[in-house]
Amino acid sequence: MSTRSLTTIFVFLVLISMKLTAYSEPMSGQSPSQLSPPLEISNACIQDFTEHRVQHGENRLYVREYAGTEPPVVLMHGFPDNLHLYDRVVPYLCGRHLVLFDFLGWGQSDKPKRYSYTFDDQEAQLDAVIKQLGLQQPLLVVHDASGPAGINWALDHSQETGGLVILNTFFHLTPSLSAPEAIAIFADLLEFRTARQVEPTQPWSFARLSQAIADDSRMFRWLYFWQVGSFFRDKAVREEFLPVLYEQFDENSSTIPAFVKLNKNLGDSIRANSQRAPELVGFDGPVRIIFGASDPYLNAELAQDFHRILPTSDIFLLPTARHYVQMDEPERVAHLILTTRTR
Repeated sequence: MSTRSLTTIFVFLVLISMKLTAYSEPMSGQSPSQLSPPLEISNACIQDFTEHRVQHGENRLYVREYAGTEPPVVLMHGFPDNLHLYDRVVPYLCGRHLVLFDFLGWGQSDKPKRYSYTFDDQEAQLDAVIKQLGLQQPLLVVHDASGPAGINWALDHSQETGGLVILNTFFHLTPSLSAPEAIAIFADLLEFRTARQVEPTQPWSFARLSQAIADDSRMFRWLYFWQVGSFFRDKAVREEFLPVLYEQFDENSSTIPAFVKLNKNLGDSIRANSQRAPELVGFDGPVRIIFGASDPYLNAELAQDFHRILPTSDIFLLPTARHYVQMDEPERVAHLILTTRTR
């Protein structure tokens, strides 16, 4: 058996045996100042919002807008979720101009079945929201798969960006970047992360497996609840919001095509963003990095990688929060968003 085959099998075994329980201890070498201090519980409020339908080509994006003080805060979801990811944060952002939206294929936005869902198009969707709502100097809050859209928009519109808040997200390829197991399968990332010793005649592929999972509603539901369930720290929050986030997959107009196609585009997006990574050094807008340090995937080491390459950034690691940092620590995340410096 070739060295490459042994390496690939080893990586696969590590991938499928990864524990769901996330680490909770800070990384060695972190100073206490890099850890978010305790925050007193603030007074939350319930606000009314205005619903918009923003046109993007032949399709429409669902948008919620809350009136408040400027500059506006644009809260973006990743996958496999939607704007409900911020349901626990919004009450603590009371009085601020907020904009939340579902990307095409997700939540209450249109879900065209034959659409070419890509990360580049998600940046264009963000641009449509900003322009059609007339947002000035927005503070862009990115999480997970919205990282490429938000960061690329900021690089392309540096002086028009009020600032960036980066929550457990990714952009370019780094040694610290680790995909959740379900994403590694659907995005076919095994070859992407395995060093090739010999050029294969038949590359490894999970294409048939991922399509079989997508076609079987029971299998897909099990995988979703297993994987996404691990993104929450607290059982009560998991039990309340996991069914809410899954609902979009269970509808007649399902999110599954968007999920499958975005995963197929993931490797290409990371490669393209890796070519842009040197531009991050020149970004002079305010940047705040807020990561759940107990996320084993988009982890504290990745947060430090962002901090090193973004010269204007500060960093806050929330020690016990997992991947859904805004669900685990909504008050702290809201406080850190509200106190982010903007242009």
